[in-house]
Amino acid sequence: MLPVTFASGFMARMARGSAEPAKANSRVMEFHVGQRASLVRTIGAAEVDAFAALSGDHNPVHLDEAYAAKSRFGRRIAHGAIAIGMISAVLGNRYPGPGSVYLSQKIAFKRPVYLDDTVTAVVEATAYRADRGLMTLRTSCSNERGEIVIEGEALVLVTEATGPVFLDERAS
Repeated sequence: MLPVTFASGFMARMARGSAEPAKANSRVMEFHVGQRASLVRTIGAAEVDAFAALSGDHNPVHLDEAYAAKSRFGRRIAHGAIAIGMISAVLGNRYPGPGSVYLSQKIAFKRPVYLDDTVTAVVEATAYRADRGLMTLRTSCSNERGEIVIEGEALVLVTEATGPVFLDERAS
């Protein structure tokens, strides 16, 4: 296998040993089973309304308080795809990081995400084949009460350009 070289930017400075971390809690690392990263975000009405406009999913259980009050949930719930999008954000921005390609996702919705829930998306490497550049990750989202709302497994292609890795950082 040929060594990876970086012409410029953060990764080039890392290769030369002269890079300063972008943030106090960011690290560039080799990939290992058991490594984790997360993202925390509160999902409110603005996010749900924006997702409905973007996706075209105008199911009233997400958008209409009166309708949702009569549903099995008793109030509005967020689209499940918003939480899946948080998993995608962790994979592409934090771990394995920029340059990785999301190949597949198995997902199970366990509980609803209600408006104004604070959701934590977590990914954890469960297998890594450096020779193929393939990483399998356990994926999950939980709410502020510690209840798992989504769990699953992702397969990600890790390329030579993947990195840097930002771990456990709250979204702005």
